[in-house]
Amino acid sequence: MARVKRGVASHRRRKLTLRQTKGYRWGGKAKYRLAKERLLKAWQYSFRDRKAKKRAYRRLWQVQISSTLKEKGLSWSVFSHLLKAHNVQLDRKILSNLVQKEPDVFAKIIEAVRK
Repeated sequence: MARVKRGVASHRRRKLTLRQTKGYRWGGKAKYRLAKERLLKAWQYSFRDRKAKKRAYRRLWQVQISSTLKEKGLSWSVFSHLLKAHNVQLDRKILSNLVQKEPDVFAKIIEAVRK
């Protein structure tokens, strides 16, 4: 049976892993075994935090909207119920953008929903 030399493939794989861990602290950037473990953990964190980022933004939008609504004398729960009752299909992100960039348009939405 012929001898299989796999040094090139192994070296390429290790080099790629070490390139991905560039900037890690201590041995995590230079030692392959440690870098591999750190990289697996980093992928877990990035997967988890992509979901957490969506939750954080949704919470931020809701706070921005509700703070403006409190000035107008409404609560978020009442406002969301009125939006559904009047069949206004704007999500939190759009409403938050309106609060920040077009407050007069948001005020008109509030007036339309209150009637």
